[in-house]
Amino acid sequence: MIFEPRGERAAHDSAARPPVGEEELAQELLRRSSRGDEAAFAELYDLFGARIFGLIVRVVRDRAQSEEVTQEVFLQVWRNAARYRSQSGSATSWMLMMAHRRAVDRVRSAESSRRRDDEYAVGSVDRESDQTSETVERTMDGQRVVRALDTLTEVQRSAIELAYFGGYTHKEVAALLDLPLGTAKTRIRDGLIRLRDALGVAR
Repeated sequence: MIFEPRGERAAHDSAARPPVGEEELAQELLRRSSRGDEAAFAELYDLFGARIFGLIVRVVRDRAQSEEVTQEVFLQVWRNAARYRSQSGSATSWMLMMAHRRAVDRVRSAESSRRRDDEYAVGSVDRESDQTSETVERTMDGQRVVRALDTLTEVQRSAIELAYFGGYTHKEVAALLDLPLGTAKTRIRDGLIRLRDALGVAR
């Protein structure tokens, strides 16, 4: 599904609306979108489309695939708008984290496909046995990390995923999550401490 920018009437309605902060506007547009308001959703797309695409292309590194993932993200936003709760974080970070996770999934899927092709081309029976063991170990480690991430608060998890999976600097994480720089650094540090504890890693 491709969502086009707002038409002239929607733009006129938006111009007539009293100015509000971006976060308040995003929450209002999500609420209206959850009720099936396509004009509100088109406005949400206009407001965040470029930012979400920029985040995705930074992770995926391929423009065509990034465009596909951006469409997938907005389709997910449309379908799940009613599930957003302001108590769990800002609407902006909710959408950005959704985008980041989709982008990471796309990269992992591409790497997995490439790895399967490589293994098929050069693998022998003995090597396939060894690689299966390694794959199981990697999967178990990945599952442990996912479970450990689930023990963090939403802000801690978002900050760590952006910093360590998305490659963003602390300053960029702070901007994406709409947090003071010091607060973002604290969330990352505290989250890493909890991750180490959950994974049983010695300090």
